[in-house]
Amino acid sequence: MEYNHRRLIRSKGPDSVKGLPDFKFETIPDGMPPSDEDATQDVPLLCDTTRKTCLLPFKALLSRLNSSPNEPRVTCIISDGMMSFAIRAAEDRGIPEVQFWTASACSFIGYLHYRELIKRGIFPFKNDDYLTDGTLDTPIDWITGMSDICLKDVPSFIRTTDPNDIMFDFMGEEAQNCLKAPAIIFNTFYEFEQEALQAVISKFNFSNIYTIGPLPLLGRHFPESQAKSLNSSLWKPDSKVFEWLDSKKPESVVYVNYVSVTTMSGTHFQEFAWGLANSKQPFLWIVRPDVVKGESTMLPEEFHEEIKDRGLSISWCAQDQVLEHPAVGSFLTHCGWNSMMESIYAGVPVVCWPFFADQQTNCHYSCSKWGIGMEIDHDVKRDEVAQLIREMMEGEKGKKMRIKAKEWKKIAQEATDVGGSSYVNFDKFIKEALLDDLVKMCYISFSINK
Repeated sequence: MEYNHRRLIRSKGPDSVKGLPDFKFETIPDGMPPSDEDATQDVPLLCDTTRKTCLLPFKALLSRLNSSPNEPRVTCIISDGMMSFAIRAAEDRGIPEVQFWTASACSFIGYLHYRELIKRGIFPFKNDDYLTDGTLDTPIDWITGMSDICLKDVPSFIRTTDPNDIMFDFMGEEAQNCLKAPAIIFNTFYEFEQEALQAVISKFNFSNIYTIGPLPLLGRHFPESQAKSLNSSLWKPDSKVFEWLDSKKPESVVYVNYVSVTTMSGTHFQEFAWGLANSKQPFLWIVRPDVVKGESTMLPEEFHEEIKDRGLSISWCAQDQVLEHPAVGSFLTHCGWNSMMESIYAGVPVVCWPFFADQQTNCHYSCSKWGIGMEIDHDVKRDEVAQLIREMMEGEKGKKMRIKAKEWKKIAQEATDVGGSSYVNFDKFIKEALLDDLVKMCYISFSINK
């Protein structure tokens, strides 16, 4: 999208989007009002405008690329799972297309059941009492592929009294639209989300799914190239963090990052700050310029005095490299899927503060299924933050979770090794979902022309 393209240039400079001889950036408008703000866009508005406005610009882009004598033809499309307009564009242009679901498979199952929530009269909630009367703790036993869950563990866009809520409608329908694609790829590994993946096959009769993650681990099999330097981060990382980490003991540092979208109130920001300080643990805290909407992220002098020599706060970092640093012992996270995958292949347990979307689902699985997480209440309090961090870093539960996290790391490595599930699935994906469809398209084209 043009907005993020401009942000990428501001973050990394104009050379960052020049591409490579075999890789090129192209953009289309996202339908949003013009803006050069260096911050996350209004997510509901962005989702609504992309599905309403992006089809025609994308089709025009495909036509331009495929009619240019100086450009290689577009022979396949891999689209974000929340941009199903690409399915229609590919069909119209006769190009093979695959959806890439970038969130968890367990959340995908949750979104696929949004229609059922309407049928059962659960959505929308009748009034705001559901937030405090225990309704969200109601057990659910009818979602195939999600066992032992409650309403609060379903992707969070059900939490509204508005029957026309944009995000509930958008995410539920985009998940359904993915089933119209020839195939779906997931940034996960089969062993990690087997139950949810099998449910897609059994309940929705959709077998063309390919688990090829964690993607960075799979990527280590590819030859070194200039493509390794391409990075989509919209914030400029601070490299001094590694010198600071090098000075810390192994597994002694709490890494705190809510990544690129999550924002919080000034009150919650203060509670997190003092919770980190009162835990008495070394910590690295990423504080984006826009993490507190409309309020200052300034902290009092006594806070800085309390954390001197054991706390570091910076605006951004290379998260995957930080998580793999030996000094990092836990990750306080919003539970977004990229962060979860990076945590898994680094072998680091998580303290969860889910905010929205699939994050509540990922939090539940981290704490109850995968054995690597502890959850902070959404109305965060400093004493709870301090207590959970101490338990994760020094307690018996934390010790068990670090062991479990290392076990998942080993399984993730094996899945992406030669002969592993993700490695084999990637090979099948290329041969079955792309090359076979391309051959079919060529045959159809030949028959028509003949």
